[in-house]
Amino acid sequence: MATFLYRIGRWAFRRRRLVGGLWLGVLVLAVAAAAVAPAGEEEDLSMPGTESQKAFDLLDERFPQSNSQGAEARLVFQAPDGQRVTARENKAAVEETLGSLDGGDQVASTTDPYETGAVSEDGTIAYSTITYTADAVDLSASTKSALEDAASQARDAGLTVEIGGSALDSEEELGGTTEIIGVAVAAVVLVLALGSLVAAGLSLLTAFLGVAIAFGLVSALAVPLGLTSTVAILALMLGLAVGIDYALFITSRFRDERAQGSEPEEAAGRAVGTAGSAVVFAGATVFIALVGLGVVGIPELTKMGMGGAGAVALAVLVALTLVPALFGFFGRRILPRAVRKATRPGSERPHQVPTAAGRPGLATRWARFVLRRPVAVLLFAGLGLGAVAVPALSLELGLPGDESKSVETTQRRAYDLLSEGFGPGFNGPLTVVVDTSESADTRATTDLVVKAVRSVDGVASVGDPVLSRAKDTAVLTAVPQTAPNSGETKDLVHAIRSAVSGVEADTGAGILVTGTTALNIDISEAMSDALIPYLTVVIGLAVLLLMVVFRSVLVPVKAALGFLLSVAAAFGVLVAVFQWGWAADLIGIEQTGPVMSLMPILIIGIVFGLAMDYEVFLLTRMREAYVHGASPGEAIVSGFRHSGRVVAAAAIIMISVFAGFIGISSPTIQTMGVGLAAAVAFDAFVVRMAIAPAVLALLGHRAWWLPRILNRVLPNVDIEGEALSRHVPAAATELDAAVRRLPVGRD
Repeated sequence: MATFLYRIGRWAFRRRRLVGGLWLGVLVLAVAAAAVAPAGEEEDLSMPGTESQKAFDLLDERFPQSNSQGAEARLVFQAPDGQRVTARENKAAVEETLGSLDGGDQVASTTDPYETGAVSEDGTIAYSTITYTADAVDLSASTKSALEDAASQARDAGLTVEIGGSALDSEEELGGTTEIIGVAVAAVVLVLALGSLVAAGLSLLTAFLGVAIAFGLVSALAVPLGLTSTVAILALMLGLAVGIDYALFITSRFRDERAQGSEPEEAAGRAVGTAGSAVVFAGATVFIALVGLGVVGIPELTKMGMGGAGAVALAVLVALTLVPALFGFFGRRILPRAVRKATRPGSERPHQVPTAAGRPGLATRWARFVLRRPVAVLLFAGLGLGAVAVPALSLELGLPGDESKSVETTQRRAYDLLSEGFGPGFNGPLTVVVDTSESADTRATTDLVVKAVRSVDGVASVGDPVLSRAKDTAVLTAVPQTAPNSGETKDLVHAIRSAVSGVEADTGAGILVTGTTALNIDISEAMSDALIPYLTVVIGLAVLLLMVVFRSVLVPVKAALGFLLSVAAAFGVLVAVFQWGWAADLIGIEQTGPVMSLMPILIIGIVFGLAMDYEVFLLTRMREAYVHGASPGEAIVSGFRHSGRVVAAAAIIMISVFAGFIGISSPTIQTMGVGLAAAVAFDAFVVRMAIAPAVLALLGHRAWWLPRILNRVLPNVDIEGEALSRHVPAAATELDAAVRRLPVGRD
């Protein structure tokens, strides 16, 4: 692979105008496709195979008329202090407000709270449901404006009015101050790490191009594939992070090769053949882990995984082709100032390799410190991460709703008003679906179900059953006494399912408990059940891949255990911030609660690949030194001397990019940003740069031991590019001969 990538690097360098033109063309096509594509719709989560999802599917079949409606809005009215909404002047204001909406554009119907009984017991709060003929994404700006104008009209009359429902829901904004700050930090780190504005700009340019293409493709495919804004944000987040890092690794190796006297084209080929091999492996691990999210069985999680995997694949392709092409465009300006000064005038070959004088670099000094005190470093780092991971034992999973939104939003305030007026469980009603197609008496069976549900502790009320047109299905609504995301509501769902099981056995009816709350509970439990199997698969894959790369048994085991430790610590941070509220105010989290169900598996999948990035880029230089005769300790120092600074810079860049998304007012994106930033910080700086060298120092030569049978069976991937030195002369001759036959102009 190293020889093949070496040829790609040289070809891209020579044919830089063609390569640049091709990528520019792809960018234009992707942007054009996104511009003409219709906007995607935000879909609800689903979990095929769960009881709640089966009930939703049955409702679609038996009640098609009720599921063909569009978006809904809920106007919530609160009377001034000391008054009731049933007072004559307040009632008139409510009816006048609803009258201004009734018959409006895209409005299907409005409900009168005084006729439907949608007034709280104390008479202070009432609500009306407005149903539209179009989905939320298809509602016109004038329709939404009319809804907000109606609310303002009631406010002018002295009422407090808030708007809930899906009508005002919109896609998350992708731009913001925090993302800009994250990218700015990444740019500063690149300049400091590379010592060249041009080299730093090259990494940013290629990353932005890959992200723009990925984002354009996600937008263009949003409707055909049902991709949501969360998929686009994940692609943006991952594409930026790995795109900058992969370009940084190849650029750093190119500069090393140039400093050692290689010609520009040869240096480009060697950089892609060596660092590019590591980029391919690292990108492949991220890609496999993300695509593997599809085995969980949640369509939204599968789409997020595929979107992120596509962005990573694009980042790898850009790094392998466009980065070496830009080497040719920018020439000597990519090199550090010291190397440029050491170059003969008019020549591209440095005639003198600058050598560092004085004290060794920080990375080298740190490696030597770890070698002197490996046990102390290992205990301090391991126990520290273990302490941070302790809160993970209290991890609770759930799905955020309006209650998790900022109190500055009208949806959150509407949620709070409804909870105040009608009880905390009003916002999370449970739907009980009774399939009586196999039952002798539909009415009698339904009455038994109503009686069984009402007998369960924790049920506030049970509504009257509604029968389908064929009289073979009944639907009733049970309102819990507790909030949707509370542990008591979770227990209540299981209690209701247990209570109606006897009715199922006696009557032959099929009874299913569903609703958004029940579906969220089922998804959360499915995520918890899938967490250990998925983690087992990921860890097994990590051990196998690293065994192939490093020809070692203990190095992969050490890497896998370190990965587990960093992920556990990241989960601890999520629990402390999002469940316990520690430092929540600093990042704008106003409501604590369960961690989003998708996050643990999603973070495991992403961090697995990123952790392998740092493991590969740091340890390849160690193994390269070891196989060339260095002692285990010298190999560790060599690895840090060559890669420590670059890996540290790459980690800071990733942390900055991920943390930049915390400012987006979406619980999903905030959780993802905090979790990924924490996981990368722990894995890069604690596990890979402290625990890993300490363990390797203690293991000595045993770290690189591989049984003979495994040595014969495992394929030789050659990430370090050892074969490159043997095959480069022949490859170069063959390629040069082919290139001479092509009309290549001077650039």
